[in-house]
Amino acid sequence: MEAIRKKLQEALRQLEEELHNKLPKEIQKAREYGDLRENAEYKAALERQSIVKARIMQIHQRLREIQSVDLSQLPKDRVAYGSKVVLYDLDTEEEITYKLVTSEESNPEKGLISTVSPIGQALMGKEEGDTVKVKTPKGWRNFEIKKLYTIHDQQE
Repeated sequence: MEAIRKKLQEALRQLEEELHNKLPKEIQKAREYGDLRENAEYKAALERQSIVKARIMQIHQRLREIQSVDLSQLPKDRVAYGSKVVLYDLDTEEEITYKLVTSEESNPEKGLISTVSPIGQALMGKEEGDTVKVKTPKGWRNFEIKKLYTIHDQQE
């Protein structure tokens, strides 16, 4: 969680720099062009300012959410954040391993899936031996949870 927090804080620092230093200069420069009703640069700078402010609010909210996570309260026998699951695809008869992570850490090519992804959501709260049916962008998939390592097992 510390790495995520640092990543979010760096993004926040960059956005605050843009909001407080870069954008005011762009807005001032655009004002110098004259008539603000017909000034595309001015409108674009104001729109960007609005987007940056909204993103800053989102990052602050996400930092509060991350800070409130108590890893000791995560279940020891069910899928949750930090769990590594070995799934058996009942349709293709293949095994696949995923680790459930935050959306900021997500990298499906490396087996890191977000707890809010379709597969992540379907797995949350399930136990070893359970079967899950998941609607993915490529259609329905059926899995059996063959092995579960929770964050408490310290498996990588």
